Amino acid sequence: MLSKNKIKHIASLHQKKQRELHKEFIAEGTKLVVELLNSSFESTGIYATEEWFENNLLPANFTGEKHIASTSEMERITALSTPSPCLLTLKTRNTVFDTAIAKSELVLVLDDIKDPGNLGTIIRTADWFGFRYIVCSEQTVDLFNPKTIQSTMGSIARVNICYRTLETMFKELDRSVKIYGALLDGTNMLNTDFSDSGIIVIGNESRGISETIRPYITDKIFIPSFQADTLSGGAESLNASIANAIICYEFRRNKMISK
Repeated sequence: MLSKNKIKHIASLHQKKQRELHKEFIAEGTKLVVELLNSSFESTGIYATEEWFENNLLPANFTGEKHIASTSEMERITALSTPSPCLLTLKTRNTVFDTAIAKSELVLVLDDIKDPGNLGTIIRTADWFGFRYIVCSEQTVDLFNPKTIQSTMGSIARVNICYRTLETMFKELDRSVKIYGALLDGTNMLNTDFSDSGIIVIGNESRGISETIRPYITDKIFIPSFQADTLSGGAESLNASIANAIICYEFRRNKMISK
C-alpha cells in the first residue's frame, strides 16, 4: 500500500517545476520501464501491481524502492489516460555537448519544439537512424515531460540530449561545420549532396526555424512536395517530427549511396 505522501510525490512529477525540484521523472508501461531499468539512468523507485512483479524480474543491481500498488493506487499516480501496471521513477540528468562532435558526425538541433509528443518521436527517429546527439534550444519542451518519455519508447536511453542557447553554440562551432536547415527557399533535398557530419536544424512546429537562427544556416534544404498543383488545397507544411524523419532518412540514404 502506498502512503498518501508517496502518491502525492509521484503525482507531482507530472509537473515540470516538481521534476526540476526533485530531479526525478517518471516512465510507465512494461516495455519502457524494463528498457530504462536496464539503462544508464538511475532508478529511484518502482511501483507496480503484484501480478506485474510476479511476471517481471528486476535487475540484480536495482537499488531503488520497490512498492506493490493496487490498481486504484496506480490510477492515482499515472500520467496516462489508461494506467499501466507499472511506473518507474528515475533521476534526471544533464548532458554536456562538445561542439567538436559535429566535425565527425551528424547532430540534430531542435529549435523551439513545443509538443512533447513531437520531441519524443524525434528522439525515437534519431535513435532509429543512428543519431547519437540532439541539442535542444532552451525554449524546447521539457525532455522529461511524461508524454515525451512515453513517445521515445525507450530511445531516451540511447540518445544524448542537452539544452543550449543555440546562438551561443553556433558561434562556438568550427567554421568548417556545415549547418543544414529546412527552409522554403532552400535547395531541393533530392538534388543535394550531404555531408556525413555537421548540424541539422529542425524548426518550430508553426514558424519553422527562428529568424535569429537562420543567419547561421550554411546549407538551406527543401523537402519537395509531390502535389501536382500546390494551389489546389494541398497540405501547407509537414509536421515537425515527420519532416525530421524524412530529412534523417535522406541523409542516411545519401551516405549509403556514396559508399
